[in-house]
Amino acid sequence: MWFDLSVYAGKTAVVLLYFFLGMRLLGKRQVAQFNIYDLATLIAIANAVQNAMSGGKGDLAIGLVCSSTLIGIGWFFTKLLVKAPAAQGLVFGTPTILVSDGKVLEDRMHRERVTQEELETAMRQHGIVDAGAISLVF
Repeated sequence: MWFDLSVYAGKTAVVLLYFFLGMRLLGKRQVAQFNIYDLATLIAIANAVQNAMSGGKGDLAIGLVCSSTLIGIGWFFTKLLVKAPAAQGLVFGTPTILVSDGKVLEDRMHRERVTQEELETAMRQHGIVDAGAISLVF
């Protein structure tokens, strides 16, 4: 019984690592910046990995082991980041300048997967109409 539960914990850790790496590869978006496609993708991934973590079983013990593993890994990384602040750049990424002295840096926007429309939406949300009025945007 305990061996079976440890297998589920291991599967959960692997899925979380895979998901984390996938999200890092997708760019530096934060949840508040997700569009409807991003949210739908996240929900679909959650449904897909739930079966990978629990083997499609709805047992309470398996659900508790999987969720406890996720919480435990989150706690571990929080402690690690508090003790090693330099690791935050690796985990969360570092800011990238998208607009400098009123000039939109297209190559950086492309690298960070930010569209012109997303930039303009963010500008409007902050009451800015013209990119020329911006000195720096991360």
